[in-house]
Amino acid sequence: MKQRLRAVVAAVALPLLAASVLLGIRPADAASLTRVTNFGTNPTNLNMYTYVPDRVAAQPAMLVLVHYCGGSASGIFNWNGHDYVTAADRYGYIIVLPEATRDGHCFDVSTAGALKRNGGGDSTGIMSMVAYARQRYNVDPARIVVSGFSSGAMMTNVLAAEYPDVFAAGAAFSGVPAGCFATTNGSLWNSQCSGGNLIKTAQQWGDQARSMYPGYTGRYPRMQLWHGTTDTTLSYPNFGEEIKQWTNLHGLSQTPAFTDHPQSSWTRTRYGDTGTRATVEGISVSGVGHDLPMSGMLAYAISFLGLDGNTPPPTDPPPGGGTGACRVSDTISAWNTGLTENITITNTGSTAVNAWSLVFTLPSGQTITSGWSATYTPASGQVTAKNVSYNGTLAPGDSTTIGFQANHTGNTAAPAAFTLNGAACTVA
Repeated sequence: MKQRLRAVVAAVALPLLAASVLLGIRPADAASLTRVTNFGTNPTNLNMYTYVPDRVAAQPAMLVLVHYCGGSASGIFNWNGHDYVTAADRYGYIIVLPEATRDGHCFDVSTAGALKRNGGGDSTGIMSMVAYARQRYNVDPARIVVSGFSSGAMMTNVLAAEYPDVFAAGAAFSGVPAGCFATTNGSLWNSQCSGGNLIKTAQQWGDQARSMYPGYTGRYPRMQLWHGTTDTTLSYPNFGEEIKQWTNLHGLSQTPAFTDHPQSSWTRTRYGDTGTRATVEGISVSGVGHDLPMSGMLAYAISFLGLDGNTPPPTDPPPGGGTGACRVSDTISAWNTGLTENITITNTGSTAVNAWSLVFTLPSGQTITSGWSATYTPASGQVTAKNVSYNGTLAPGDSTTIGFQANHTGNTAAPAAFTLNGAACTVA
């Protein structure tokens, strides 16, 4: 068992660390993380950390951010989950970061206690953290969400299945369906599941999730699922099995209601609602292994989870400002002399937007060095971002996320205003 866990740690932690280096993000000050003790029932001796930004919303959202095998709260805070942290600074939500302390630092999503609501496993301790933070920070109970990578993605699925009355949404990067890793011998590893060989019907997967909270008849959380097609640690077939499970829990067809390509290597499918906060959303990333998330991905998760402010769903009119035709939100991650910015454009009008151009003015001292999902001219001053081939049409209620990397001379602020095809947008 220990050898298997060490192999998982090596397979998971190293690619994730490499991905974090590619993001070009300077680690945040680890002192901004706060260790919390005596937070409640904690049968498996998890550690609890919180991040509370300087400016907290009056009734903030809460993100439970769960690390990967071999990871830690500080590791996911400073590196792979850092875009979640910078977004918390902007939007005023709090982050709860559980930390596994067992050998291998993986979360238990395998034993009987772990796969039952209030069953005495890791999920029980995590829910004590949620209850503690929820009371202490006056959290909006309708905006408690969860996200995780690898082992944390598996726990994301489990928490959403066991506590559907608590979580509004989840975003799982490189995970497996809730219950897929179940074992009967005390082991925390299920080779059949990890290899993508545990195939069930949508009804069977749905029933397995429902068995974790018997008798529950309410709604289940919205779910966003990400997976690389060349993942050999938690094989790619698990992505399709996750979609089966969550569409079944929501009573949806497995036939997508919407398909697009936000980036050339991504295939995004939506089930149920087709806007930014779809009921179920899957993003398959071609040619990528077990090293998600990558640059730009968390911006999509932030919007899906509803963490980007108290804005209404995209189909509702925006609250004041702009023309009602578009809404823009952006997330910046800055370091020394560089930054990355991800901009999400939402069509809040009643007609489709075609062949769009987004115009904004970069703050003084910022110069774009590279970009994605749009073309940018010029590199500084008033910039025009034009669509590329795969995102040129925005249907009513639809969104697309673009982004760029830039140098700066000290000013890391976001543009103050945006216009889409000449119409002023509301800035979320």
